[in-house]
Amino acid sequence: MVSEEILKKVRKVEIISKKISNETFAGEYHSAFKGRGMEFAEVREYQIGDDIRFIDWNVSSRMGKLFVKQFTEERELSLILAIDLSASLNFFSELKSKKEITAELSAIIAFTAMLNKDKVGLLIFTDKIELYVPPKKGKTHLLRIIREILNFSPKGNGTSINGGLTYLSKILKKKSIIFLLSDFIDTDFTRSIKIISKKHDLVAINISDRRELIIPERGLFLLRDIETDEDFYIDFSSISDRRYFANILKKNDSELKTLLKKNKVDIIEISGDDDYEKPLYNFFLKRRKQLSR
Repeated sequence: MVSEEILKKVRKVEIISKKISNETFAGEYHSAFKGRGMEFAEVREYQIGDDIRFIDWNVSSRMGKLFVKQFTEERELSLILAIDLSASLNFFSELKSKKEITAELSAIIAFTAMLNKDKVGLLIFTDKIELYVPPKKGKTHLLRIIREILNFSPKGNGTSINGGLTYLSKILKKKSIIFLLSDFIDTDFTRSIKIISKKHDLVAINISDRRELIIPERGLFLLRDIETDEDFYIDFSSISDRRYFANILKKNDSELKTLLKKNKVDIIEISGDDDYEKPLYNFFLKRRKQLSR
């Protein structure tokens, strides 16, 4: 049974996402992702300048003059929202948690895909596979996906990007677009990124909160890893401790970007206190320009 509160959230996300998708993203999305190929549409009479390779000789011989084949893009694509809902996504320092931002971003992407008549599927993972919804079309299906993201209570707390991508590699038979939404607080997913990016169009969305990246200048802090429930102290009055913590953050960020770039995976950086529509729109623009070259 879905609570009234969740239904209100779904409706709110739906209204916002449909508006943004219609007004801003639909055309750019269509240009950003190629269809699976070209399919025959019809024949028409040959005109000067037409490519002779497309002449339909059977029709031409029957009609006594030249006709050429016309093709249209076989547009239908499958898009998978692969969403990390580990405990760290519950973190927030502003008005919205990383999980809420993930849900809203997912909804915008899903509605944009729907406007382009593409199928949308969902994978929710933590340190285990939590839920898989196969790609389908239709508004009812999309609202179910949004409801699952907003309402789903995962069994796991940790993160296994490797597990999520390995699962998708096994079940997706045709090339798909995969949006991987995570804060990437994880290790050992290099091989799975490499494997899945060869067959599918993988896009990484890195969701962060600025307070996770700000290092205090002083004070002894008791911190808790919300994925493992482990407590530990760190003294930010110590220059060496601050330097150590800063180096970890810098190293993790650098290694992630290097890994994605090496495997030709686009990354969209989303911060909880910024307008997250702009980075997504800029990504679509960038993709459109790349494909038009």
